[in-house]
Amino acid sequence: MLKFKKTERGASISLDDKVIYRFNRDAYLCSFGKGHNDYSMSHGSFVIREHIYFKNDYRVEEVEVSDDKITVKSSNAVIEVFRVGNNRIKVVPTIDDDCNRFWITLPAGSSEFVYGSGETFTEFNLRGKKVNVWVAEHINGLQTAKKIVKQVFGIKNSQRKQSFDKYETYYAEPTFISSKKYYYHSDTTARAEFDFTSINKHIIKVDDISPFYMGFGTCFEEVMEDLTDLTGRQPELPDWVYDGAILGVQGGTEIMMHKVDTAINAGTDVCGVWIQDWEGRRVTAVGKQLQWNWVWDQELYPNLDEKIKELNEKGIKVLGYINPFLALEKPLYKEASKKGYCVKDKEGKDYLVKITTFPAAMVDFTNPEACEWIKDIIKKNMIDLGLSGWMADFGEYLPTDCVLYSKENPELIHNTWPARWAQLNREAVEEAGKLGEIMFFTRSGYTDTKKYSTMMWNGDNHVDYSIDFGLPSVIPAALSLTCCGFGLSHSDIGGYTTFMNLKRSDELFMRWCEMNAFTPVLRGHEGLNPDVNAQFDFSSQTLEHHAKFSRIHKNLKPYIKDCVKENAEKGIGVIRPIFFHYDEDRAYKESYEFMLGRDILVAPVVRDNSQNRVLYLPNDEWVHIWSGKEYKGGAHTVYSPVGQPPVFVRKSSEKFDELMNIVK
Repeated sequence: MLKFKKTERGASISLDDKVIYRFNRDAYLCSFGKGHNDYSMSHGSFVIREHIYFKNDYRVEEVEVSDDKITVKSSNAVIEVFRVGNNRIKVVPTIDDDCNRFWITLPAGSSEFVYGSGETFTEFNLRGKKVNVWVAEHINGLQTAKKIVKQVFGIKNSQRKQSFDKYETYYAEPTFISSKKYYYHSDTTARAEFDFTSINKHIIKVDDISPFYMGFGTCFEEVMEDLTDLTGRQPELPDWVYDGAILGVQGGTEIMMHKVDTAINAGTDVCGVWIQDWEGRRVTAVGKQLQWNWVWDQELYPNLDEKIKELNEKGIKVLGYINPFLALEKPLYKEASKKGYCVKDKEGKDYLVKITTFPAAMVDFTNPEACEWIKDIIKKNMIDLGLSGWMADFGEYLPTDCVLYSKENPELIHNTWPARWAQLNREAVEEAGKLGEIMFFTRSGYTDTKKYSTMMWNGDNHVDYSIDFGLPSVIPAALSLTCCGFGLSHSDIGGYTTFMNLKRSDELFMRWCEMNAFTPVLRGHEGLNPDVNAQFDFSSQTLEHHAKFSRIHKNLKPYIKDCVKENAEKGIGVIRPIFFHYDEDRAYKESYEFMLGRDILVAPVVRDNSQNRVLYLPNDEWVHIWSGKEYKGGAHTVYSPVGQPPVFVRKSSEKFDELMNIVK
């Protein structure tokens, strides 16, 4: 339990009689300052240049202490620390001067590890990194183009990491957890920076003056439960989600039904079919994209309403797609523009954002009438049609130089945009009385996304094994989301981004599929250019492999449902870092293995043409799910051909027999 105590030199905060922080007179307290940022956005990617006018350091001058509050004063600055519950504090900084920058320093240990800040794809442990907490497009065109050019000239290194200062992410959040078993979370909506590069301190800078929280625990279950008590959790998933694979299909009613029949005839357990082009498609220079007019395309999908009922009778749900943009040449945009429902530029015109090769307008989420309008579209055009879920794409693209209906500063609204988008989708589902029946999944996010979205997916990954953007990257992405309190995530089987010589192989498809079978949702995607990508029906081998792992995923249903329930009740993610349960140095360093709940450890094969996987097992007794061979903790090389990803069950698990039987 946290205790506040007056000391000879000021005050201290202790946890279970161990001092964790001191406010000593004449010691450094914090810094306040003023500055501004210049933002340049291209296709959702940002270049940010900061200009600091001044930064003043403040020292502790006076301290007042009570059982539940510490007040620290320094000239015209005040820090108030409130004890909130047994193990959480709330820190409220204030200053009389005209300031919009705040720096605070937290003590750090040389062997400490930190995780979070949203969704990080390349680095899981962020110690030694400086993190920019700002929502953006994770993958930009320039990065992809450079990679493709290098491959043309024979330069291919899947293990090469880009410089972390170029890192951007769909889901940013001013939250992290530490191996010292505490979390930090800021209430800010402004840009923040986490500087973890120092040996003995963490420096946190926020571009406004906002309260923040810190919570402490004796184990990570306690830390995550307290964090998600504060920030929110996801609800349990619909029961149908666990009953096999969701096929990623596009091209029209006839193709959809043919693909479903092909999968079923191959022995696939099909629980859903995801048709992202239900509203129509457009073919661009980069591939087959979608027509952003959220109305059923009856020419491409004739009799879709009847086919949805037919598939539902077979236990197969149909899912669609939506995003916050509107196609300029279509009726919905014309209606929204006429009613003033779009985000404006400084000239009062609709702000048009270029996404790939075409511009689009954005619905203004600060306009209450516009929010009701887009929710009504979701309810009438999607839910009433019979869709049981959808991809709620995008949310990262709000420009900082736009003009909003609310007249709020877009720089302070930008990070919240994806959370507002998730909220609109959630409200539409709830108002239709369908929560618990419908699953929508979001790509982008900020703090409030976790209490509104029902599921994350890891975005538009490359169709390869590259550590930055391919199959390996989705593992630290999922783990870092879990460390922020978003415990439900999955990825597109085989990735998405396809261009020129960047094409999905059948091996990659199968490796990704067998990994995703051990996640909450097993869902496919044909990718940006389906014609050159291996699909589930690409060959007899991929068809059989996909069917096999659809059955394994369905066999895992009782176990995954229990994990999802635990996440809904306590905020302990379904996909977890090993260190959540094993306090070992090697566990804190592991980025490419994960726990599925408490009892299953998964070490996906993350390199092409690999038949063996070098892996780490924590100190316990483990049983290889394919061979039944028993392993102790430590480093091992495990034979892992396609179709047998390294998966282990904890021998002492109460569910051991049940889990060993999922592959039979």
